[in-house]
Amino acid sequence: MKLITLLFAFLGSIATAADPVRSYDLVVIGGTPGGIACAVRGAREGLTVLLVNRHEHIGGIMSSGLGVWDSQWEGKRSPIYDETRAAFLEHYRTTYGEDSQQYRDALPGKTGHTNGRYEPHIAEQFFNGLVAREKNITVLKNFIPASVSVEGALVKSVTLKAVGSQDELTVQAQTFADCTYEGDLAALAKVPYRIAREARSEFNEPHAGLIFMRPVMEAPDAETARLSKLRDALNLRKFSGFQQILLPQSTGAADPAVQACNYRTMLTTDPANRVPIEKPANYDQYFLKSLEIFSGVESIPNGKFGWNRPQIVGRQTAYVDATWEERQRIMDEHWEATLGLLYFLQNDLTVPLLVRKAWLEYGLAKDEFADNGHRPYEMYVRELRRIKGRAIYTQHDATLPPGLDRAPAHADSVAMTEWYMDSHSCTPARIAGMLEEGKVMLHQETFPGQIPYRCLLPEQLDNLIVPICISATHVAWGTVRLEPVFMQLGESAGYAAALAAQGNTTLGALDPDLLVRKLATSHTTISFFNDVDITSDAPQVAASQYFGTKGFFAGYNARLEAPLSEAVKAVWQDAATKLQSGALDPIQLAKIIQVAEAQESPATSETRGAFLSALFAKLTHP
Repeated sequence: MKLITLLFAFLGSIATAADPVRSYDLVVIGGTPGGIACAVRGAREGLTVLLVNRHEHIGGIMSSGLGVWDSQWEGKRSPIYDETRAAFLEHYRTTYGEDSQQYRDALPGKTGHTNGRYEPHIAEQFFNGLVAREKNITVLKNFIPASVSVEGALVKSVTLKAVGSQDELTVQAQTFADCTYEGDLAALAKVPYRIAREARSEFNEPHAGLIFMRPVMEAPDAETARLSKLRDALNLRKFSGFQQILLPQSTGAADPAVQACNYRTMLTTDPANRVPIEKPANYDQYFLKSLEIFSGVESIPNGKFGWNRPQIVGRQTAYVDATWEERQRIMDEHWEATLGLLYFLQNDLTVPLLVRKAWLEYGLAKDEFADNGHRPYEMYVRELRRIKGRAIYTQHDATLPPGLDRAPAHADSVAMTEWYMDSHSCTPARIAGMLEEGKVMLHQETFPGQIPYRCLLPEQLDNLIVPICISATHVAWGTVRLEPVFMQLGESAGYAAALAAQGNTTLGALDPDLLVRKLATSHTTISFFNDVDITSDAPQVAASQYFGTKGFFAGYNARLEAPLSEAVKAVWQDAATKLQSGALDPIQLAKIIQVAEAQESPATSETRGAFLSALFAKLTHP
């Protein structure tokens, strides 16, 4: 009780034994980048917010060695994500100069994974400042959710447990957000969830279930070549190469394993900042030889290197439903293997001498994670729980439907995806010449998609939102599981919480169209276009975002300044009537639009953007 009393005093209020519960408008569990974006947006919209993190360091994997942005889109995405990325670049520009190596290392490139980089401690510093500037946010560290009280369709309270002790405290809120990577709050609230890989037959996903992929340099068939050409026309970073499914070995059967995980280790060759690698206590060279031994490193500003290995297959799935004590054991095993492989590469006589000499230049970065033995605070766990929501995001939502040059539109879109569907190895099964079982990188087949609001909402609870462990299949998860997407989803969740509070309703009862309109007018990309700058205040920009979720566009070019044809105008007018009556089918509309745009039709006196702007104003202020 003494700890709780001191804690409440820290939170700015007097606590007594008779008053053990604190109330907020929004309680966010998980100080991940998505959780921070949710908390900050909620606070900026006037909510009182409690942000809870399980250890001392907020920022999730971005503060724990990720070092890259994992985005193929260099345009603006959502306000807090855009603010964060700009601040990171500005730090390196102003601190070291535009001609410095640090700034050059931080800048994004044109192809592959050169999407801008940053140091973990810089990420943490920014996130700390971002949260501290919001007076409506209270941050509570070293606590995890222990139990949840549910009445009917509402979460009434969450009991939090102090890490390392039995002290507990209870918090209430109008809205709760599970922004953990693990989905622990949702699980405690008895929300059903998925872990396993779905069978190919469950959602008719071509790349679902047990799968082996063969890497090839040329398109394996005419359809893949067509898709590659269409994707190359998008303003996204390019990746080369193709993959082909190996049959009949790729059975598509369901499987319980999730993707391999590992630490994102920060290395350096700078003698002044280098911590030598010591031989781990349980060093096992035979086990280490079974891992991906020869892997490269990526340049991080200030002479550092990010290492995305070793990926250990077989121990990761147990982590999902484990207690934190069991998870700690699994994380310790992965860290020991990380240090063990570094030592192996530097010292084992079976490693070629030139390779050993090169690796001997590397050590742990002394100025990263200094209070944790230079070990990142988070392990990079790529796939955990995926809730069963009111909709499910599948492979079809990030690919082109037959007869369309755009992925399906969703009327309640709250975020976009654009990274390729990306799964790392899942099981130890191997076939010569193939990628590891479960490893799928759909560089050419993946297209920007729209994530429905319903994917963030559990089926049976109306005031809990889950912006990280959303409702998605394993295959589709590969285009969702990136920090830029999580940050956008978290911010959209913050907007939703604020709108629910303003309307004295719940997340589940909130009119999703109200949220979509709010996002469309708040410089948020909920509909990807090659030719739209969402930072613009021009009314046609917000209109394009809104109507992009309704199926008004058949491709990824909005062409807002182009003349509006009579054929398209007629379709849009009919669609507006159906939209108001609730009878609009976005996917069917997009197909009709594609036909209308292919027709030779006279131009009207309006531009496409002007027509949509007027229509949006009419719908918003009837």
